[in-house]
Amino acid sequence: MRIGIDYTAAVRQGAGIGRYTRNLIRTLADLDAKNQYKLFVAGGWGRGDGLGSWPINFSICSVPLSDRWVSVLWQRLRLPLPIQALTGPLDLFHSPDFVLPPTGQAPAILTVHDLSFLRVPQFFVPGFRGYLEAAVARAVKRARHILADSDSTRRDLIELMAVAPERISVLYPGVEPRFQPVQDTEVLERVRVSYSLPEQFILGLGTLQPRKNFHGLIEAFRWLLATRGGEREIANLHLVIVGGKGWMYEDTLAQVEHHGLEERVHFLGFVADGDLPALYDLASVFAFPSWYEGFGLPVLEAMACGTPVVAANNSSLPEVVGRAGLMIDAGDSEALADALGQLLKDQELRSRLVYAGWQQARNFTWEAAGRYLLNVYCSYDSSEQVALRN
Repeated sequence: MRIGIDYTAAVRQGAGIGRYTRNLIRTLADLDAKNQYKLFVAGGWGRGDGLGSWPINFSICSVPLSDRWVSVLWQRLRLPLPIQALTGPLDLFHSPDFVLPPTGQAPAILTVHDLSFLRVPQFFVPGFRGYLEAAVARAVKRARHILADSDSTRRDLIELMAVAPERISVLYPGVEPRFQPVQDTEVLERVRVSYSLPEQFILGLGTLQPRKNFHGLIEAFRWLLATRGGEREIANLHLVIVGGKGWMYEDTLAQVEHHGLEERVHFLGFVADGDLPALYDLASVFAFPSWYEGFGLPVLEAMACGTPVVAANNSSLPEVVGRAGLMIDAGDSEALADALGQLLKDQELRSRLVYAGWQQARNFTWEAAGRYLLNVYCSYDSSEQVALRN
């Protein structure tokens, strides 16, 4: 088959959907030596993911228009130019990023990571929410098959967009092997010095936007200091938040100043992707009290690195955490503070959850995700089965 894939997010985005797409399609390239793949990239090919390292059955279609202008033309102006006008003939097209270009007669597979813009619309800028509501609804209607990151997202698609259950499959993301406890003390010290990390800290990670609930995490941290600040494990505790600025984040920054926590709460912004395992490893606890997640990969990354986790008990997070972490209501900052306090003081509980976290993270691999995706592709191939590399 001739399969087109929108690889734009992999080249343009460092984290989130970009990392998802890179890992999934790179794994697919290791598995499938027969199908012919055309990777479509808007805005030019990025650095660090060179064409020369791809198998011979993978080729690149890079257009000079930016991803923003491609979105304007296809999603806002709805230009009826089919993707095949750029890629050449296709038997199947897959978009891993919510929306679809016109695909002519070729069936389309669509990945929907979450429906946060419908489930928690109050956390979105109205214009952006309106765009997603329209563009994703059109893509969902046109797609032959939809891949969801979790059973939670699958249920949301059925409930909120009236998608027939048989049109949806759950493809769980994986954890990269590099996420594991860091044994090299020099690497740990370099990362600690590079980011001026305190000796003891709670780690939060995600784009600064209301859905991630950093407001609740900061409130829980403040409560923990106010009620248990005299205890040895908490007296010198800090909160470190990693992630770039998204939208509607001003209140979160102002909250820290309002409570006089500037010396105890640290916003690192984006960090080098290669430093993430050490950041997880150095943290005493990883906190993820999000209001809604389509999957919540940072939880598994923290577990794989041996860091105990506290997470919210909503959306997909129970699927991800299982019994390997403490779970709380995202709106209960006191419960979050109590859970954090438990993990900081109770060594037996920490050890049990660290071991359980390692086991849970092992259930999610990119190889399994890649094989699942290849099976989906194969279901559209009427010829012989695709040969897999061993």
